[in-house]
Amino acid sequence: MIYLKRLLLIFFLALEVVSVHAQKLIEKRSSFYGFTGTSGANIRQFNQMLEERGLSPLRSRYRSYGLGYQARINDFLVGFELSQHQSKSSELDDFQIKYRTSRALLNVGYSLTEEGKFQLIHYMSLGMGYMNFQMLPEEQSKNLELFLLEPKEGFILRKNDIQKGTQYFGDFLTEIGFQASYDFDLPGRKESLEILAKVGYSFSPFEGSWTMNGIAFDNAQAGAFFRVGAGISLPDRNFFYKDASVGISLISGIHFSSPENFNKVLSDYGYQPLEGRPSNWGLRILGETDGLLYGVDVFNLSMKGQATNSQNHSLNSLRVYGNAGIKFFQIKNFAIGAMGGLGYGNIRYTLSSKEKPDFPELFEQRNFDGYLRSSGLMLKPEILFEYGLPMTKRKFFDLVFTATAGYEAAFPSYKLGEISMSDYLSAPFLTLGIGVRP
Repeated sequence: MIYLKRLLLIFFLALEVVSVHAQKLIEKRSSFYGFTGTSGANIRQFNQMLEERGLSPLRSRYRSYGLGYQARINDFLVGFELSQHQSKSSELDDFQIKYRTSRALLNVGYSLTEEGKFQLIHYMSLGMGYMNFQMLPEEQSKNLELFLLEPKEGFILRKNDIQKGTQYFGDFLTEIGFQASYDFDLPGRKESLEILAKVGYSFSPFEGSWTMNGIAFDNAQAGAFFRVGAGISLPDRNFFYKDASVGISLISGIHFSSPENFNKVLSDYGYQPLEGRPSNWGLRILGETDGLLYGVDVFNLSMKGQATNSQNHSLNSLRVYGNAGIKFFQIKNFAIGAMGGLGYGNIRYTLSSKEKPDFPELFEQRNFDGYLRSSGLMLKPEILFEYGLPMTKRKFFDLVFTATAGYEAAFPSYKLGEISMSDYLSAPFLTLGIGVRP
């Protein structure tokens, strides 16, 4: 959690620096976007171990997916990106070897062009991440009872394990690059469609930060990249009054649910139940134009605990929503709105051994951990309460406090084995947020 607080503080300070350098003619531009791309990584030490056994190395390419936010005041900008990076699978015997990483990065940059439809930006980033490296069977168990009787199917290694909660994100990452974008007018709308491309290099600044069980996986968080994306841009030239903006908030809340049915099955097979309610941390990007609300939510619900004397377990669910709605009441800085969200969700249960040997012994023994997963659609209506507090005399940006209340519904049943998890995923919620809006 300390890393999230630091990133939020740096974000506020960066906006203050931008506002100090924009004291004369002010031009603002805010946007949010999605992107995908490709990069390469050579997991050198692990590949060397494979080579010594006459085996082929891991595939070097990985694919990136993410969301980004950007606020520009004159030529200076500050932004935030949240991304996942998934490797291709490599087959060995009846196992699949692959890795995935997540990154949360604060971007600070400078535009090399004047305000206009074309943007060329040089930026650098500082953030934190998570990594999952696994070797599991190609055909994993789909029967919950058989899985709980013999869950040791392969091994899973995790660094800064967000399966236990987003607050475990950590270890510094950096990135440097260039971004080029162009705004296309949307018929009948003041917003613009932004098409962008990014090229650069990402890396871990501290050697050995991503070492797990005697193998360095630093290169999985590094590599030259090329990414393309699209999003919504709100340039000042389209607005005579400040009736449009895009803001970003850190959100956390309470989901009034508990995996009661799943806990009964765990208890029947000699495992300790998961106690309490899921922790919830996430990110909201919310745009507004003439009372129309739109944006994206990404948040992570997690539960963790001790399963047996030798095993830990976690229950994790990622949600990604596209939101739309209206702001139907506003007086001064206080507003009320209603939104609906449609998106994707998953549910992931992990049983892991507390003690695993280092490589190469881990690679030879292999069977330590197990993993079940399911996914589907999510739907949510919610009521939004918002208060914006101007942070500078010239009102460069507002500090925004939000509260939302609503209900999530899961489609279809999200089964882990034969057990439906929809009663756990479908529940009322209350979310609080704090963020910034230019």
